[in-house]
Amino acid sequence: MKITKSLFGKTYEGLEAELFTLSNDNHVTVKITNYGAIVTSIETPDKNGNLANIALGFDKLEDYLSPEYLGSYPYFGAICGRVCNRIADGKFTLEGKNYSLAVNNGPNHLHGGLVGYDRRLFSAEIIDQTEKVGVKLTYLSPDMEEGYPGNLKVSCTYTLNNNNELTIEYAAETDKTTIVNLTNHTYFNLTGGKETILNHELELPAKTFTESIGNIPTGEILSVEGTPFDFLNKKKLGQDIEPLPDGYDLNFVLDNTEGNLVKAGSLSEEASGRMVEVYTTQPGIQLYTGYWNPELTIDGQKKFGRYSGVALETQHYPDSINKPDFPPVTLAPGEHFYEKTSYIFGTK
Repeated sequence: MKITKSLFGKTYEGLEAELFTLSNDNHVTVKITNYGAIVTSIETPDKNGNLANIALGFDKLEDYLSPEYLGSYPYFGAICGRVCNRIADGKFTLEGKNYSLAVNNGPNHLHGGLVGYDRRLFSAEIIDQTEKVGVKLTYLSPDMEEGYPGNLKVSCTYTLNNNNELTIEYAAETDKTTIVNLTNHTYFNLTGGKETILNHELELPAKTFTESIGNIPTGEILSVEGTPFDFLNKKKLGQDIEPLPDGYDLNFVLDNTEGNLVKAGSLSEEASGRMVEVYTTQPGIQLYTGYWNPELTIDGQKKFGRYSGVALETQHYPDSINKPDFPPVTLAPGEHFYEKTSYIFGTK
């Protein structure tokens, strides 16, 4: 195993972003930049040993900064925070005080606001150990950044081992009661981008989901039985997608209130033989099939577009701060926020 560091590009402010390349002995290579703590690439072998990048992303920083990409912003590979997913109307009350956040997704707040963690430069510390390699990315989010209370020190640690396991560990501490919900927004395409993800097969252990109207949970938890949201048995993403006007974009309930590391899903694709299994300590997982992914011209080639990738975002439920019965997302001084998610790559 090894890890290398290189220059990824410069921000518009002239700050240098770095790229960390993690590789193991099984030809799995993961690239991560400290800009937005973004996973830019995940290269894995197929059943015949052919290598391809199975994550949506770019080879250079300037593409992440381009107006074409940001105009229909899909958050490729980024860490989303301080609170990922949506907060209804961008409003919440904490310890008797009302807070208003940016409304950047219809009438709602999404993925941390106008400039979330996905557009911040993290400090980086390389991890180079016998059993794993990785990088610890740290960011100090100041009090009232994007409207959130408290100075929040947040870290995201990526590690890769020879079991083909990419692990993400999130940690945070605050000096004032605040809210935190962190996820990674990597989109997978196990064909290496040759086809859409509609023939990918997904299995989720979730028996229920959070009913939503306009992507905001109503507070009701409904059974997946008899709905397009039933993935208890493996099925193709395209099988029941037609009645859904924007494809899948929904939070599934993992029945994991104790914060144990549990299996959250399995994604596979028959032609390549590739598969990825997801394990998490989080109580929910958002399935998003990338209906709104933009088609972009990169170095003269058209790439991405609708259903070009599927995101499996482990998380606390959307709008949890406004739903008292949902798992809490508050963090007080002296408390330690910690969540872990692992993606295990292989072939079947």
